[in-house]
Amino acid sequence: MQVVILSGGKGTRLYPLTKTIPKCLVSILDKPFFTYQIELLKKNNIFDIVLCVGTFSEQIINEYGDGKKYGVSIRYSLEEPDNLLGTGGALKNASELLNDSFFVMYGDSYLPIDFAKVCDAFKNSNKKALMTIYKNKNEFDKSNVSISGDLVTKYDKSDNKGLEYIDYGLLVLKKQVLEIIPSDKFVNLDLLIQMLIVSKELRSFIVNTRFYEIGSNEGISDFTNYIKSLANSK
Repeated sequence: MQVVILSGGKGTRLYPLTKTIPKCLVSILDKPFFTYQIELLKKNNIFDIVLCVGTFSEQIINEYGDGKKYGVSIRYSLEEPDNLLGTGGALKNASELLNDSFFVMYGDSYLPIDFAKVCDAFKNSNKKALMTIYKNKNEFDKSNVSISGDLVTKYDKSDNKGLEYIDYGLLVLKKQVLEIIPSDKFVNLDLLIQMLIVSKELRSFIVNTRFYEIGSNEGISDFTNYIKSLANSK
């Protein structure tokens, strides 16, 4: 499977740390965060990476190039830093690079799960999309998802009343769903997700392992401690 990583944002929550570098190049124990993501993907036999970049894209390209020295293939979908397209618009902008189906994750997420199991659930669902979810109960962030059976029935970041699950940060999409996203316009993935819910095309997949992120200072601290714990357990 191919993975698309959305790494075009400005990372304003981490200012001043990300005033001069992109979020995915934030150093964690002397190694850029994106390198950790690459290593995780390789462990899951994923080597085809499409990186959607905008802010400080030249730094990312200079560091990682085509990915060969890291044992992967990296191709880039570029956005203008002053005219970012949003998470949905970034996917639409990358359409020409995408396979018929693909994973989508974020440039600040570390997801220690079995990607193959997620892929199998998607293929067996006969749905156009799959969202991984975690029974969060507002622990790591505000819960934003409810389900009925295997389907996602609600996705709401503003009103979490009665919601127990959170979007884990890994989607699987069929390329055809991007047809409903307008070109060259700012669109967030929320719009696409809502349309998939209405059409009953969004399968859920419950994950039991917590996610990590570096989109906040607290997240960086948690992820750093996680990496240290892995090193100490060897």
